[in-house]
Amino acid sequence: MRPQTLFQRVWSQHVIKSLGGGVDLLHIDRHFVHDLEAGPRLDNLVLRGLPVARPDLTFATPDHAVTTAPGRSRASHSTGGRLLRDMRLRTQAAGIRLFDLGDPGQGIVHVIGPELGLTLPGLVIVCGDSHTCTHGGLGALAFGIGSSEVEHVLATQTLRQQRPQDMRVNLVGRLGEGVFAKDLILFAIGKFGTAAGRGFAVEYAGPAVVALDVEARLTLCNLSIELGAKIGMIAPDDKVFDYLAGRPYAPRGDVLAAALGQWRGLASDPEAVFDRELHVDAAEVIPQVTWGTSPEQVIGIDGSVPEPSDEPDIERRRGMKEALTYMGLEPGRPIEGTPIDWVFIGSCTNSRLSDLRVAATLARGRKVARHVNAWVVPGSESVRRQAESEGLHEVFLNAGFQWREPGCSLCLAANGEVIPPGQRSVSTTNRNFVGRQGPGARTHIASPASAVAAAVAGAIADPRKMAH
Repeated sequence: MRPQTLFQRVWSQHVIKSLGGGVDLLHIDRHFVHDLEAGPRLDNLVLRGLPVARPDLTFATPDHAVTTAPGRSRASHSTGGRLLRDMRLRTQAAGIRLFDLGDPGQGIVHVIGPELGLTLPGLVIVCGDSHTCTHGGLGALAFGIGSSEVEHVLATQTLRQQRPQDMRVNLVGRLGEGVFAKDLILFAIGKFGTAAGRGFAVEYAGPAVVALDVEARLTLCNLSIELGAKIGMIAPDDKVFDYLAGRPYAPRGDVLAAALGQWRGLASDPEAVFDRELHVDAAEVIPQVTWGTSPEQVIGIDGSVPEPSDEPDIERRRGMKEALTYMGLEPGRPIEGTPIDWVFIGSCTNSRLSDLRVAATLARGRKVARHVNAWVVPGSESVRRQAESEGLHEVFLNAGFQWREPGCSLCLAANGEVIPPGQRSVSTTNRNFVGRQGPGARTHIASPASAVAAAVAGAIADPRKMAH
């Protein structure tokens, strides 16, 4: 048999029929649906007289449009209320499992999938959200889909897809103290650009990946789409198998034993050939922070804002000038020390328990600068409860952070929660696009550690200087 990559192995196991031209009809193992899509897409199926083909393989949760205000009501907020009501009605009628507000399983869809054991190695997973690539951290083949594709999956449990090429990103060396998976993937995006992965499925491999814990791997895969790739995967290992043990929807007993036998074979063959290979030395990475309006516009915390005139490409130079104007930054100025107004710790990138533990370690015994609004938004109800059982919420509250309810919140400002125009935030999210956190908001992407450092300093700061 021809040597296969991890991606090829999982993809080929799910092909129902090859349609020609590199297009395959795939079986979908898991379909995650959030509040922006559930009601409208299920309404359309009802209008067309189509039932949900496999409600047992579809899982829903409100996250994008619900308020995260402390003590929120089950009615959500005015904008998201209708979406939430429709979601409840339609999922109940279709027999789809809904993890509603206050339920142990509610949260950001890309956080609850892994923590519930719904995300498993070797599954094909889709969701109407581009950061579905997150689930590849467990060895799943996962990608975001459009609204019409959401309806197609609901009606057929299949999907037509163009087969991408294979890319491997080899990550060698060791991350330094105070440097995290978020810094590693931002460094890679800055080095190779946001178009590097276009048309590829990316496998992250190498000693630096093996050394990461499971939740850090999820962060790494989360930003695959910012590298230009719909799919990011990491071969599962004992860390993943131990992580999944005992999860509510994970296999147990004899089924688990059989699953482990299959999961251990999910790796690229040594002789497998990739269409493109990239290399990163993790030892070169320091804390990263974006300066512009694209994730590739990123520098080390000790760097200076780039000078557009140094860029030979005319289009890139124009983009740099526009980004600097929007961000209100001057070329040549150190990024460290730039005053900020907001800090946001949350999103499907960095709202897991491990992220909150790192942030709390730095926040303990310190205070948020008086002029800074700082929020911590746990990624799920389970994360919130566990964090509170460990007293992390008290650490944040004592430091001057707001401790909020689970949801997407300030990541995309789809629920009424926005950064005011012209104000500057350090955010643990994955995108710093124009208006992403609100019209006119200025976003700097960074790790949770860097976010705490900024909150305390009142300006972009190096978290390594805060070590207890």
